[in-house]
Amino acid sequence: MLKDNLSRVYENIKIACEKAGRDPSEVTLIAVSKTKPIETLKEAYDAGTRVFGENKVQELDKKIDALPKDISWHMIGHLQRNKVKYIAGRVSLIHSVDSYRLAEEINIQAKKRGIVIPVLIEVNVAEEDSKFGVSVEDTEELIRQVAELDGVKVMGLMTIAPYVVDSEENRWIFHKIKDLSIDIAAKNIDNVSMDILSMGMTGDYMVAIEEGATMVRVGTGIFGERDYGHI
Repeated sequence: MLKDNLSRVYENIKIACEKAGRDPSEVTLIAVSKTKPIETLKEAYDAGTRVFGENKVQELDKKIDALPKDISWHMIGHLQRNKVKYIAGRVSLIHSVDSYRLAEEINIQAKKRGIVIPVLIEVNVAEEDSKFGVSVEDTEELIRQVAELDGVKVMGLMTIAPYVVDSEENRWIFHKIKDLSIDIAAKNIDNVSMDILSMGMTGDYMVAIEEGATMVRVGTGIFGERDYGHI
């Protein structure tokens, strides 16, 4: 079933790319494995998945140790400053930088390890109170501040759209953050790239791809419903 689910998601990515005149190789599928047991992740790995996303540091830490070393791990959930030290240098990308203080802590941990940590700036495009992220209006200012940190590299933007039944309702959000990334890219800020746009989840990733997503975060569409009994 999991293998079938993965095939279906890849086929949908291909369809969405064709519709938008894009090459499917431009889109990275992140298998969101939060709450899923190690055995299920191994199944996804055996089916060819090499990019996984986790929301919680403790769970991420445990899974990195238990699974093959060629996996690219992404921290996609809200990150507390006191947890940065546990994942610095262990993840390929942190998607959820939403404040200068968090970026500053990532920089401290990067310098301790002699590395540069790639990050995305999380933008709360829909301005939902329940979501983290910087406002669209404040994004450029935050990026300029973070760009001054030499242990951190801004690689693009991330957003979490609201849960909707009709994915078309989120199209404006994806369109808006794509426009924002284009505007920021045009300013040629040192230490800033806008190559990555992380947006779209199980319910709306096809629309997100049509609007320019380069990374989509799919959990339920691959693994089925979350199972909190296995955390």
